Amino acid sequence: MDIEKLGWLKASEYRKNILIAINGKRLTPKEIAGETEYYLSHVSNTLSDLEDKNLAECLTPSRNKGRIYVLTDEGQEMLRELQS
Repeated sequence: MDIEKLGWLKASEYRKNILIAINGKRLTPKEIAGETEYYLSHVSNTLSDLEDKNLAECLTPSRNKGRIYVLTDEGQEMLRELQS
């Protein structure tokens, strides 16, 4: 486990809550925004950050709208650690 990434996740409620929202689901940024009540722009920026850290993955990167996101294996591992 990457302790630096875990600390990075714990430092932001946005990152933690978006990770929780995606867990076990395939969601669009708009759906995530609806679940978390965050602005869509914040969700999109956070998803980009989570992708850069290999914690979330876009399954439909060629789409401009309606992109589908899931957690990576590492993202699921980090989420389990956050919830323990």
